[in-house]
This record gives sequence, C-alpha cells and structure tokens, in this order.
Amino acid sequence: LQTRMQSLQPDPKAQYRSVYEALKKIVLTEGFWRPLRGINVTMLGAGPAHAMYFACYEKMKKTLSDTIQHGGNSHLANGIAGSVATLLHDAVMNPAEVVKQRMQMFNSPYKSVLQCVRTVQKTEGFSAFYRSYTTQLTMNVPFQAIHFITYEFMQEQVNPHREYNPLSHVFSGGVAGAVAAAATTPLDVCKTLLNTQENMALSSLNISGHLSGMVNAFKTVYQLGGISGYFRGVQARVIYQIPSTAIAWSVYEFFKYFLTKHKLEKRT
Repeated sequence: LQTRMQSLQPDPKAQYRSVYEALKKIVLTEGFWRPLRGINVTMLGAGPAHAMYFACYEKMKKTLSDTIQHGGNSHLANGIAGSVATLLHDAVMNPAEVVKQRMQMFNSPYKSVLQCVRTVQKTEGFSAFYRSYTTQLTMNVPFQAIHFITYEFMQEQVNPHREYNPLSHVFSGGVAGAVAAAATTPLDVCKTLLNTQENMALSSLNISGHLSGMVNAFKTVYQLGGISGYFRGVQARVIYQIPSTAIAWSVYEFFKYFLTKHKLEKRT
C-alpha cells in the first residue's frame, strides 16, 4: 500500500485517498493476495539482515556506552550504534526492497521474483539494485538513530529497571517506530521513486534514462507534488512501522532474555 500511495503520477485506476480505500480497491480489482506481492523476497533477506543488525547494535552500544558514559545508557551511543548497524542491514535489504517495490507497482510486468531480478539485471545492470542505496542510508541512518534513541528513552520511562517485560517492549517499539517513520517519510518517498523509476512521473517532466541520486529525487518529487508530495503515504508508513518495530523488539528482547537466562543457568 505504501509503495502505491507514494506513486507521484499514478495510473487513474491506482489513485487512492486513504489506506482503507487502497486496500479495498486492490483486493477487489487485483485479488486477495495482491497486497502481499514481493513479501517472499523480503522474508528471504530479513533473517540475515536482522541478525547482523542486532548483533552489531548490541556490540557497538555496549562499547560506546562504556566509553561515553561508563556503562550507563547513552543516547549518543544508542544513536551511533543504530546508525552503523544500518549499513550492514541495508546492504542485504536494498536489492530485496527494489524487487519488492517493482512487483507491488500497479500493472507490474513481473510475474515472479526471479523474473524481476533477471529482467532488472539484464536491462539496467547490477547497479539498479543499489541505485537507491545512498538514499536508503540517508533515510535509514536518521530513522534508526531516532528509532533506537526513542526506544531506549521509552524503556527508561516505562521499564527503568530494564527487566524482561513484554508489554513494555511492545509499547516502546511501537512508539519508536511511529516517531521514526513520520520523521523520515520525505526520504522514503524519494527512495520509492528511485527504486521504481516510475515511468509516468519521469516522462511528465521529460526526464529520459534513469533517475539517480537523492538530490535529483528530491527535486523531482518537489516538481511533481510540492511540499505535500514529500508526505505521500505517511499514514500507511506509520501504520506499517508500529506493528513492525513492536514485533521486532518484543521478539528480540525475548530471545535476548531467554539466551542470557540459559547461559547464567549453565554457569551456576
């Protein structure tokens, strides 16, 4: 839904006023499973990407917190650790995101993930999978910095003793995701344009070839939609991020607690 709603020059048949209307229209006209297209490639990349992401975050957070605040909770350490972890995460997820978004566009010519990968590789080259990588990082570094700082801040408020408390992890994760998602929506709109290379949008401005670079994407979005263009799909983005980050943190905190407890029991 987010990809469709961020379209800058949508087909008349793919114009939506709200998340509910978009979902209803897509299901009725394109089938029940259409909103889930491309989810398999996202799932394939998510496992290794998140493993590297959380491992890097924990290690860097501990090292930097020891240096900056002698083992205490440092917001600066949390922000830096989250930003560095993003470099590894996005290196894996960027190609998956390109494929997913191309398959989700209205009237997408791709029937399968493999066909999409082969076609993009053949027509645009390997670099197409990383065309939005700098924009992705430019978006995700502030996103993850805000996300981790907000999560750790919320934990200080609702779970000051930092015990395993599923409800506090779900709540803190949801709030962190919502705040970070809303703040970085303009960058996400630019990333979607770079990933999808939306033909109608580019041809309306007489842009030939492929659009590349965040600066060009920012200019193009403004030319097509003005200031409001940067916030297309903000509602869908926030709605998506709240459960996403809430689930991610609750699952992560559970395994962290479970493995730590198991390790302590083995020692004693």
